[in-house]
Order: sequence, then C-alpha cells, then structure tokens
Amino acid sequence: MAVLLSRITIDSEIFHGKPTIRGLRYPVENMLELLASGMSIEELLIDYPDLEREDFLACIDYAAKLTNLKSIYRVAS
Repeated sequence: MAVLLSRITIDSEIFHGKPTIRGLRYPVENMLELLASGMSIEELLIDYPDLEREDFLACIDYAAKLTNLKSIYRVAS
C-alpha cells in the first residue's frame, strides 16, 4: 500500500497544500466526493484520461489511513 500512497502528494505550491494526485491539480477530496456520489472508477477514468486506476485506489487508501485514529472527540457546535 505504500506504493499507492506515494501517488498522493502535498505541495504548498499546488492547490493550497491540499493532497493531490501525483502533483497534478486533482485534489484527493474531489475524487473521493465523485466516488462517494456513485461514480465508478471506470467512469472516472473516462472523465479524467490522464489519471490511472491506481490513482483512485490511492485516494481511497489515503482516506482510510486518515480514519485510523486512536481517539475521536466531539467538536463543540
């Protein structure tokens, strides 16, 4: 999985330092939103021909790693 995660890059000069795919201007959060909306990886590959299947799998793996927390705290509303 480390190979997949190497596709996710963070650069303060690209997209305000948010995680992107391979240093391109494709934010991980946008790709995750598209996947969550019901689009398949195959559909996304048609819409984004410069991306690869492994890029979308890397986004999913990155999100999974972010949820691997020891504790969750309620934020005051």
